[in-house]
Amino acid sequence: MRIFIFSMLIGFGCGTQLLSEMYGTIMSPGFPEPYPRDTERNWNISVPAGFRISLFFTHFDLEPSYLCEYDYVKVEAEGKVLAVFCGKEETDTEQVPAQRVITSHRSFLSIWFSSDFSNEERFSGFVAHYSAVDVDECNEHSDEEQLCDHFCHNFIGGYYCSCRYGYQLHTDNHTCRVDCSGAVFRERSGVISSVNFPAPYPKSSNCSYQIEVEEGFRLHFQFDPRFDVEDHPDVTCPYDYIKIQAGGREFGPFCGDQSPGLIQTGSNVVSIRFHSDGSGENLGWRLSYTAEGSRCPVPEAPPNAVMVPVQSEYSFNDHVVFSCQPGFLLLQDGGMLDRLQLECQADGSWSGPPPHCHMVDCGNPKNVEGAIVIFGNHDNSTLFGATVHYVCVEDGVLQSNSSFRCGPTGEWVDAEGRVEEPICLPACGLPSRSLPPQVKRIVGGRSAEPGLFPWQVLLSVEDLSRVPEDRWFGSGALLSESWILTAAHVLRSQRRDASVVPVVPDHVKVVLGLHSIRDKHLSTSRSVDQIFLHPDFQPNNYDNDIALLRLSQRVEFNRLIRPVCLPPAHREDHPPSLLPHSLGLVAGWGISNASSTPSMSLLTSDLLQYVKLPVVPLDECRASYASRSNYYNITDNMFCAGFFQGGKDTCLGDSGGAFVMEVKRRWAVFGLVSWGGPEDCGSQRVYGVYTRVEKYVDWIQSHVHTAPW
Repeated sequence: MRIFIFSMLIGFGCGTQLLSEMYGTIMSPGFPEPYPRDTERNWNISVPAGFRISLFFTHFDLEPSYLCEYDYVKVEAEGKVLAVFCGKEETDTEQVPAQRVITSHRSFLSIWFSSDFSNEERFSGFVAHYSAVDVDECNEHSDEEQLCDHFCHNFIGGYYCSCRYGYQLHTDNHTCRVDCSGAVFRERSGVISSVNFPAPYPKSSNCSYQIEVEEGFRLHFQFDPRFDVEDHPDVTCPYDYIKIQAGGREFGPFCGDQSPGLIQTGSNVVSIRFHSDGSGENLGWRLSYTAEGSRCPVPEAPPNAVMVPVQSEYSFNDHVVFSCQPGFLLLQDGGMLDRLQLECQADGSWSGPPPHCHMVDCGNPKNVEGAIVIFGNHDNSTLFGATVHYVCVEDGVLQSNSSFRCGPTGEWVDAEGRVEEPICLPACGLPSRSLPPQVKRIVGGRSAEPGLFPWQVLLSVEDLSRVPEDRWFGSGALLSESWILTAAHVLRSQRRDASVVPVVPDHVKVVLGLHSIRDKHLSTSRSVDQIFLHPDFQPNNYDNDIALLRLSQRVEFNRLIRPVCLPPAHREDHPPSLLPHSLGLVAGWGISNASSTPSMSLLTSDLLQYVKLPVVPLDECRASYASRSNYYNITDNMFCAGFFQGGKDTCLGDSGGAFVMEVKRRWAVFGLVSWGGPEDCGSQRVYGVYTRVEKYVDWIQSHVHTAPW
């Protein structure tokens, strides 16, 4: 179920990262932990001109959705969408990368990652790798009409043009002019020929060519089968000839009509000299050369390691990058690395041995006071993937998740990937102090000892929409670390229009663990993040007088601050839990003198008061108010509590306080102080009216996850 509460979403913003390395790795935010919700990330990859970008995924786990409308990875280039991925399995409406390799047309690629407000199953995200791939411009159609005047040659990162023998490359690097000496070729491949081949080459020429490539490469020549250099039937090449000098070796002279074929020079520096005399109409020669690096053996990825790129062969200057799968650490020479790159060297060996990937060991889980640790396996393993479960040994509950697993970073994490130490806390409805045998009233009542009502909170409310500004107090009950239950009329704005809206959350202050009003500044206080009035609250008769407020910051439980339990939810096929004449307790800082009539903006009791009151049968309650006026309406969502003779009652300032009853040795909130008659508090046969909380348990639990019984 996707709950659209936009005001509660946390935005992580968006960010753009520029990548200009020749290779790299891109991961979803927080990987290998589940990626955050409501996030946008953009990676713009730019490599030098003459390269394309090759992209592939080694891990992909995103939330599935129809046409990837929720979470997705989008790949774009030159304003065109190359792919949109989501999910983790291919369907008719969702596409996953699988083994697909995405290649850009030019040297720029953009990757977009977007997650919506929800990540219900905690999807782990993705890992992608990219690398620059050489573009063979010479064998592809170019936007230009013609790349080179004569010959086009591809090399890693671009291409270059060359000219026929007798021509020299112009400064525009495309057109050719006649020249046949002094050229030095440093590219790893190329073509050299006699001038005008396959037409007659110039006479009386001495042409020389120098080829120089990086050390670690060896030059190979392949002569064109069409070979025609003037020769002599009896003397070896006296007229025209071609010679090749490679290191200390010389190949040739070559002449005649038989092509020299393949020549492996074994050197990275070669000189070619072509001589022609003053006669002859021979067509000449042409050769192509390539530089081949030393071959390295194909490495194997160690267990639990990932190696990229994977190729059928590796030559000098090639590289491989090793990384470990999630949950494993890469170790090399006694140190821990994120990744390791090895280079194929000139002598045909790798620059180092492959690394080892060792499984992460989280060590023994932390000891938690009041809890025992139960391992999820018989051998008490603490390695990656192992699980433990904390169990409180006393009557209490865990503040956070009780189950943890050994995560990929070597730390014990909960189901949401958080590294939080669990804490055994009291269960709901357990005061830190026992009640005395005699309990009096709030109106003229008895002061509570600290810790007797640890769920009691004081609400200070301001309404700046009124002129002049208004301020009042109320009470509430702590349900969890972040949620307070109270009456809706306490949080309703008193502005003059008829709409039912809450006051601004910033204008509400919550004080917890409070005993004496004088010590309010020493108690724990919290601001409010959001207020929820019941959608059916009726301000004219206080029907559905119930509300929730969420604290902006969690509160820590202690001896004076503990949650109250919720009652069993009301069901039509079960009798109500709130029986007539059953006794409950109510606490508050309201009026302690029945004869006083203060403003609601004042609290007249410094110390927290409490009283024990019986539940009044509904018929009797309705009859009591009907005898005074038809104005009062006691609905099925309310109940009355008090004594016929009066004297014990809640009053102004107690509004929203909890009417609690003991069930199975726990205290649960069965009612909320709502309203009373026009007479003084505690008057004869004027009962206090309370919101019947059991009718709203399902509504409360739709917002709040309370502590278990």
